[in-house]
Amino acid sequence: MKECLFYHFLKDGKVECLLCPHQCVIAEGKRGICRSRVNIDGRLYSECYGKPCSLAIDPIEKKPLYEFLPGTRCLSVACTGCNLRCKNCQNWQISQARPEEQAYYDLSPEALVKLCIDRHLPTIAYTYTEPLTWFEYTFESCQLAHVHGLKNVLVSAGYINSAPIEQLAPYLDAANIDLKSLSDDIYREVSGATLAPVLNTLLTLKSAGVWLEITHLLIPPVQDTTHFRCLCQWLRNNNLADCPLHLTRFFPQYKMQHGYSPTPLSFMHEAQSIALEEGIRTVYLGNV
Repeated sequence: MKECLFYHFLKDGKVECLLCPHQCVIAEGKRGICRSRVNIDGRLYSECYGKPCSLAIDPIEKKPLYEFLPGTRCLSVACTGCNLRCKNCQNWQISQARPEEQAYYDLSPEALVKLCIDRHLPTIAYTYTEPLTWFEYTFESCQLAHVHGLKNVLVSAGYINSAPIEQLAPYLDAANIDLKSLSDDIYREVSGATLAPVLNTLLTLKSAGVWLEITHLLIPPVQDTTHFRCLCQWLRNNNLADCPLHLTRFFPQYKMQHGYSPTPLSFMHEAQSIALEEGIRTVYLGNV
């Protein structure tokens, strides 16, 4: 375990985590909403530090990143945990689990970087769950990767406070951020989160010079074309129109298996046309 960054002490042995907007107040022996940050003897620890539950060698396009080192492969790494509760999560078995509920590798940041070098891979991708909830492992691995000339890719929902993402950004080379909606109500209903911090993450990474691509999952009838057009306009008006936009087709799963159908291909193509009309430079379709 690793003592966490971004928390402070409260009375009666409680701590307040300052990593993400939930700002969980955690009593001794309890853990935050992400399930991996735990209060032990009045201090906050990351229980999944150095314990990735998933390792794989992936094409960079799988992240998805289509315009960052295309044609190369990356070492994908994930620990358990997420600070969202998306009803449509495709990796819920590991994102909604505690560290002890999944088998894991014993892999320090040093060992992770060495593994990437030994496999002759140019990039480490922090992915599959929510890398920002295992912030200490992500941050230290990113620092060490840069020392050895490796690239760092963050695949994230972007739900984090300003100070942590500003600390991490200088060590990121590229990111794909999942912008789920431009509606705070939809964020609360589908993902148990809020919109504003995600928008701040997008703007922070763009300002820091991180190569940025954006994913948006189309779930009718949760979103309609009017909502999607507004989302594209926000991207354009905030100087994000040059960021490749990945529109992903929804398939019913997890807690959204009933009462929903796969996104019609006609809706996918209509959304692509709307994005291009609104000035988004490049629009890719996924899961089609």
